[in-house]
Amino acid sequence: MISEGCEQCAKGGKMVIFVYGYCDQRDCFYCPLGENRKNVTDVYANERKVEKDQDLIEEAKRMDALGSSLTGGEPQEVMDRTCRYISLLKEEFGEDHHIHLYTGITGGRENMRRLAEAGLDEIRFHPPLDMWGDLHGTEWEDILYIAREEGLTPAFEIPGIRPEDEFVTFVEEGAAEFVNVNEFEMSQGNFRRMQEKGYDLKEDHMSAVEGSHDVLDSMAKHPKVYFCTSVFKDAAQHRNRLKRMAKNVRRPFDEITDDGTLVYGKTWADPSRFEELGVPEDYYVVKSEHVEVAWWLLEEMIDEGDIEEGEVVEQYPTVDGRVVERTPISEMAAESDVVSSGRA
Repeated sequence: MISEGCEQCAKGGKMVIFVYGYCDQRDCFYCPLGENRKNVTDVYANERKVEKDQDLIEEAKRMDALGSSLTGGEPQEVMDRTCRYISLLKEEFGEDHHIHLYTGITGGRENMRRLAEAGLDEIRFHPPLDMWGDLHGTEWEDILYIAREEGLTPAFEIPGIRPEDEFVTFVEEGAAEFVNVNEFEMSQGNFRRMQEKGYDLKEDHMSAVEGSHDVLDSMAKHPKVYFCTSVFKDAAQHRNRLKRMAKNVRRPFDEITDDGTLVYGKTWADPSRFEELGVPEDYYVVKSEHVEVAWWLLEEMIDEGDIEEGEVVEQYPTVDGRVVERTPISEMAAESDVVSSGRA
């Protein structure tokens, strides 16, 4: 059985809090952070920039969050901020709001105590790559037991660069609760460095590195070693999070797609035209320069000549409302005619 944090993540129920963009581990060639997140002090909750603490609460409610994960950069570099966010979320949503934290440093007993007192449930350590296989007898072994003593659940979370049995040994010894191995990926943030190191993308894949699955040959047999694929992150975690958001923010006329995006119609017709046609108020919203309406209704109105032009818009339910696609309804009608004539 996977950890509670991973279970909530699979359901799309984890809010991701980017706490701090700086990190002392500057030699991680595989760091996926893009330029907009690296070496910044800005905070983000999912796609929302956090200007005040209430922004965290609003974003959690927007997606009906089951829990939160804190990442960076390095969250332990800003302990006051990190602990404040943990306490804030626990106070607002209760003890069942599961919180885990990713870290690339050990931090020591005082940090573990502060994190536990704030309400952190689980801490996932990522040791430097050059120490893999030689962690026993170091501070990385000590911190696992210290974290347990302070009331935290310690684990490892590593990229699938190479198999390393020592991580499994730590689980068997009772020091670490589990090991998460993330499929090794190339991103905009690390693509150049990864190529310089000789890594290539898997054929027909947008981000996974060739050979990443092979690291599990000697690790995946253990029941507490979990492999998180890039496909699963996109197809399950991200999509399910979008669906949770979409259900909470959709208007009566918005359609939710299988990918968790919202679809509606947009037209620049005079709003009074909708009143003249007797369109129910639940079927449209008047904006400053346009009208948003049920896409199927707009298509019907254009087909019947009641309105001249419009488009179907597909966008994310995130706070930034990023548009995925815009399709003029005239083009949709033309495509429909082509299909119909082809079938004939």
